[in-house]
Amino acid sequence: MSISNLAYIGFEVSDLDTWNGFMEDFVGLKKGNGNDAWSQFRMDNYEWRIACEKGPKDDISFVGLEVATREAFNDLKKVLSKKNVQFSQGDKALKEKRGVQDLVVLTDPAGLTVEIFYGATQVTQTPFVSPAGVSSFLTGEQGVGHIVLASNKMEEVRAFWVDVLGFKLSDTIGVELGPDFTLMLEFYHCNPRHHTLALTALAAPKRIHHFMVEMATLDDVGYAQDRLDSCDVKQTLTLGKHSNDEMVSFYVSTPSGFDLEIGCAGIPVHDEDWRVSHHKVTSMWGHKPVA
Repeated sequence: MSISNLAYIGFEVSDLDTWNGFMEDFVGLKKGNGNDAWSQFRMDNYEWRIACEKGPKDDISFVGLEVATREAFNDLKKVLSKKNVQFSQGDKALKEKRGVQDLVVLTDPAGLTVEIFYGATQVTQTPFVSPAGVSSFLTGEQGVGHIVLASNKMEEVRAFWVDVLGFKLSDTIGVELGPDFTLMLEFYHCNPRHHTLALTALAAPKRIHHFMVEMATLDDVGYAQDRLDSCDVKQTLTLGKHSNDEMVSFYVSTPSGFDLEIGCAGIPVHDEDWRVSHHKVTSMWGHKPVA
């Protein structure tokens, strides 16, 4: 399997107008294509990276995983067929909406729509400029960022992402929440980003716990924190530094109730010398709940 990165994320949101303002004014992404029912947002030279579509769920609805070439895409379809993984071919309308050359659509065991594609549209003729003044976002080979998914079908979901899609374990965290309960988190990569995906075994009300975008500098993160009040955004965790990927970040509540992590300076993973480790805390310092 040759997944390169998590290239795009789609959310179903009940308040599209508020999301539009949240993404542009606070996060610093730029609104691109869209209408009254959906919006796409840019954060680099890709035509779009994050989409919001009107609907009642207020949850993640799909993800787009990129492969590098048409040959890799065709090889991937053969692997899926060999592993007896059901998938459908994306039609012309979907390919045009996503702005890709070709894609297939499958579903993970928890019901998340997973689109695998090649040939994303680039808009280098219109360089990305953040409406909030973010100097840049760390994307490229590392993709849009990361997602953290909660599921009570942990074994099946893990098998899908690891055995079918080829994601590799970066490390684990076990947080003792009581004498008889330890919350386990597993972190997976498919490129140098420490984790593109994290999984936790919870029967949560939403499929997604949070998603993360990585800014280029600590100043970018600090300026975003300064925008909290002017943009009327609720902070959920204070500035802190994670124990595993060493990212300096803070968390906010999105208009749909799940969290967004805004961070910088995450450490990269290189398979040739990476060693899987285990941690007992999520953060070295900070990341305290905000009342």
